[in-house]
Amino acid sequence: MQLAALFLLIFSITLSLSPAARLHSWQVDLRWNHWIGFIVWLLSSAVVHRQILRRFPERDPFIFPVAALLSGWGLLTIWRLDSTMGARQTLWLALCLGLVWVGLRVPNLLEQLRRYKYVWLTSTLLLTATTFLVGVYPGGEGPHLWLGCCGVYLQPSEPLKLLLIVYLAAYLADQLPISFNLTTLLTPTLIMGGATLALLLTQRDLGTASLFILIYTVIVYLSSGKRRILVISGLILLAAGVTGYLLFDVVRIRVDAWLNPWLDPSGRSFQIVQSILAVAAGDFIGRGPGLGSPGLVPVAHSDFIFAAIAEETGLLGVVGLLGLYALLIGRGFRVALFAPNNYQRYLAGGLTAYLALQAIFIMGGNLRLLPLTGVTLPFVSYGGSSLLTAFVAILILLQVSFPDEIEPAPLARPTPFLLVSSGLLFALAALALASGWWSMVRDQNLLARFDNPRRGINDRYVQRGALLDRNNLPINQTTGQPGSYQRSYEYLPLSPTSGYSSSQFGQSGLEAGLDDYLRGLSGNPAALISWNYLLFGQPPPGLNVRLTIDLELQRQAETLLADRKGALVLLNAASGEILAISSHPYFDPRQVDQNWVQLIQLAEAPLLNRATQGQYPPGSALGPFLLSYALSQSQGNLPAVPPQTGQTLVGRSWSCALPPTDAREWSQLVANGCPSGLTTLAEPFTAAQIDDLFRSLGFYQAPSLPLPVAPAGQQPVQQVALSAIGQENLTVTPLQMALAVAALTNNGIRPAPNLASAVQSPQEGWVVLPSGEAEPTLLTNTTAAISLLAIENAPFWQASGAAVANETSLSWYLAGTLPEWQGTPLALALVLEGATPQSALDVGQALIVGATQ
Repeated sequence: MQLAALFLLIFSITLSLSPAARLHSWQVDLRWNHWIGFIVWLLSSAVVHRQILRRFPERDPFIFPVAALLSGWGLLTIWRLDSTMGARQTLWLALCLGLVWVGLRVPNLLEQLRRYKYVWLTSTLLLTATTFLVGVYPGGEGPHLWLGCCGVYLQPSEPLKLLLIVYLAAYLADQLPISFNLTTLLTPTLIMGGATLALLLTQRDLGTASLFILIYTVIVYLSSGKRRILVISGLILLAAGVTGYLLFDVVRIRVDAWLNPWLDPSGRSFQIVQSILAVAAGDFIGRGPGLGSPGLVPVAHSDFIFAAIAEETGLLGVVGLLGLYALLIGRGFRVALFAPNNYQRYLAGGLTAYLALQAIFIMGGNLRLLPLTGVTLPFVSYGGSSLLTAFVAILILLQVSFPDEIEPAPLARPTPFLLVSSGLLFALAALALASGWWSMVRDQNLLARFDNPRRGINDRYVQRGALLDRNNLPINQTTGQPGSYQRSYEYLPLSPTSGYSSSQFGQSGLEAGLDDYLRGLSGNPAALISWNYLLFGQPPPGLNVRLTIDLELQRQAETLLADRKGALVLLNAASGEILAISSHPYFDPRQVDQNWVQLIQLAEAPLLNRATQGQYPPGSALGPFLLSYALSQSQGNLPAVPPQTGQTLVGRSWSCALPPTDAREWSQLVANGCPSGLTTLAEPFTAAQIDDLFRSLGFYQAPSLPLPVAPAGQQPVQQVALSAIGQENLTVTPLQMALAVAALTNNGIRPAPNLASAVQSPQEGWVVLPSGEAEPTLLTNTTAAISLLAIENAPFWQASGAAVANETSLSWYLAGTLPEWQGTPLALALVLEGATPQSALDVGQALIVGATQ
């Protein structure tokens, strides 16, 4: 009892200090209300314990302290979740412990229960039946299983469980010495038990009905030792489950949610999914009392209080809770084995099994080991009827644990008691393993789900790191005060790349790809992260991340794109650093929560980052690569210039993207995207060679970036001519095309893309993030190729291209700096949807001119 009081005292202190821990400040209102519950628990438990010590000095020393600790733990958790519910539960706890105090003074209590077994059970059955006439649901809408009004309610099915156990124990103890015929023996119990079961099924209290079947089975098995009872009851329970699934919607919903909750996580499976997420959030040591978000789980104070405890005390707390129930099972069955007569033996075994089975039912439902049943967690969940029944069971166990006789009654078959207790303990071990599975193995995957709002809640209390451009200008940053932090988006046109951070829909773009840094889970010492979780139940402040983006160039790109639909990527051709990346149309990340449905339904797809996810046929923009490849493979000799500029392939005429000023020059045919020039350049090569070229350019490889990128699919070249004009199977993203352009500018070496350059660590300052390795291509004569495409009196080369995708015209513009350029080597890829190649040329050329000035 001293250990229980110490644990609950520490728990209460932690609850009081939790607002200060959450806000990292003492300038907050601390929690005090729950101290009322703790003081009531302490005084009433001390009075009852003193009474037990005085009247039953040889009683079992663990049963009442375990029940007291469980009830106190549950009481403080209820106060933490809902002060009103906590106040009511405090009154119920005082009433229950007062009843135990009175019951300890009642002489011959066990014999009174035995003598009037039919009266007790029949009266409770009639009381339960009255719920059909005057039953209510305290929550407003729901099954009418309660009686009462004015805030005080009783659920008759709760004491019905206990009195059914009393009846069965008394009847079987009286009959077994007389009759050993199982059918004759069980007929009266089947009649009474069947009436009880029928009443509960009619009420659709299916969880309690299932529990009744198991309680009946356990007591009959303990008394008779017939294993066929277990088999028959198992078949009955299975048949009842199948029948319930077919007849009752509530059963069908719960079974479907149990079998696969991920099919409808925000609908029918919402409760179980949120319960699992709460368990996962607890990890090993939990968020800390008062520091989690257990209120996100529906009915957390009652049906899902186990999930609430798991979130705030972690796997450690769950194992402790299960250990208390295991201790109660062990001591309860020990009391049964040493009982002075069979009536008290069956009574103690049945009551222990009832408390254990009900606990296993609801905890298994919270962990998705069993379908949800809607029963309460004994001693812990909110509910006066349940608490009262559980403490009466403890009162009876205490009475049995102090026998008048010294010697226990003979027990011919101890095996049933050992098997039942072992089975219950095995079930608790399975619950511990399931808790470990969700909280330690699957936790990262679960907590990263978009329907887990806990990260968003943490973002209100812990400052998220900023996304900065290469000159440390803010792109996305956090503003406000602890408790009201919000994400500020300083440059909206970059939203497809920078992304959003929403408490409702999670993160996207770089906000998602760099989330661990921005949330402080990477880049900080492991000890600091663990310390913050231990003290505050939160990660440390997030780290700023410096991007390679140059906001000045980015603004130029956005201005030039204007209202056109398309994307562009401008990067450093040597290092792969992305200097500008645009996708139009873009969205307003500040409006994601309010306009989510409209955003995902818009045909323009503003949430799609066309620069990294848009898959386009390259069309005649492949010209510069084929030109360089032809020069590389033929020692600088090119085939004769074709007489025509256009070409007919697969029954369709293809023309130049831009009309060449001189169709007799390779430079004009390639720069203007003339299909005849491309097919002529590709004609000497086999399909396998073209395939190898595309592979070396990175067209068959998804670039590695902290952004969603389109998966690269390799479709082998079959028709060389059609592949040469980029209209066979090949599709590329603007990012892939920009990296290929960089290879032309960078002497045939394709750089790895780089978008996040450094992270600001509080211990080490700016720490450079690793980038990928550059890769050589099959282009070994790039200088000659880009020299042919060079613009007079300009430090860059350029080429245009055209393509068709799903009857939509696409226009490409590629450009890169020349070897003699003394500034940053640049590579640019631009694609416009439904625009003319001239429009793409105007936009792209203006950007590359601005970038090289």
